[in-house]
Amino acid sequence: MQFRTQIPISKSNYPIDYNSTIMSLGSCFAINMADKLDYFKFQNSCNPFGILFHPLAIEKLIDFAVSGKQFNENDIFFHNERWHCFDVHSDLSNSNKEELLASLSAILESTKQQLQEASHVIITYGTSWVYRNIESDAIVANCHKVPQKQFKKELLSFEENKESIINTIKLIHSVNPSRNIIFTVSPVRHIKDGFVENQWSKANLISAIHNVLNTEHCKLNTAYFPSYEIMMDELRDYRFYGEDMLHPNQVAIDYIWKRFKETTISETAFSTMEEVESIQKSLSHKPFNPDSESHLKFESKLRDKITKLEKQYSFMKF
Repeated sequence: MQFRTQIPISKSNYPIDYNSTIMSLGSCFAINMADKLDYFKFQNSCNPFGILFHPLAIEKLIDFAVSGKQFNENDIFFHNERWHCFDVHSDLSNSNKEELLASLSAILESTKQQLQEASHVIITYGTSWVYRNIESDAIVANCHKVPQKQFKKELLSFEENKESIINTIKLIHSVNPSRNIIFTVSPVRHIKDGFVENQWSKANLISAIHNVLNTEHCKLNTAYFPSYEIMMDELRDYRFYGEDMLHPNQVAIDYIWKRFKETTISETAFSTMEEVESIQKSLSHKPFNPDSESHLKFESKLRDKITKLEKQYSFMKF
């Protein structure tokens, strides 16, 4: 007897392997998947501007990178003794104005290079809910704990999400026509928006993504990975959530990664992944007696394994 339904996922026509260069953008779930790619030593970069939740935030920063924008004083503001930018995450905020501007412009430059070199761009959308700054009439990526009265909360419609997704594809295509883009929707539940409102938000995202991917000019080199659907259908139990009952726990993350590996990573990479995992586990091993002969032999074999892989893949560093 089957006690759960499993979502059928087609294997990718453009799978990831160890020759791939991957750029991950989006919500906190993008970091969960990027951490897995990092653990297995793929060539991966994630969220250079910090966590971004909605399509317009991702589109805007890709546009900035592609156009070669330089940040200036009009793009930042001072609040709670730090300089911030409404277009990036608060992790990048700085007490020094000049350092923040220099850092943001440098990240834009490196982001453009990463987009140009990427074989795969993974975009994880989290929500359709956005906040519009009343003074500037601009939708922000992060409110930086500025009083809520300075913002107006809005829901991006299906049409607004669709337009933003199309623009994002075009922007990436303008600097890297041969790239592969994988879209997914975060399984994290945004209950602060409301239970019904969270579903409404996700529905607008999912409808827009599939509408775009089913258009003729987007069928090539674009795909959808059903992270949200796996969480909702295959893992429909609170034992797969963290203590907040909103975020997937490690068991759920590991399972979604397993489905991603099965469908989106080339089987030719599996043996190398096993070697990398063996090394990672060995590196985390804590010996009872570090000076024992057996442990010294263990370390010698481990160094040989690392040297062999690092010679084969120059980008790998343990």
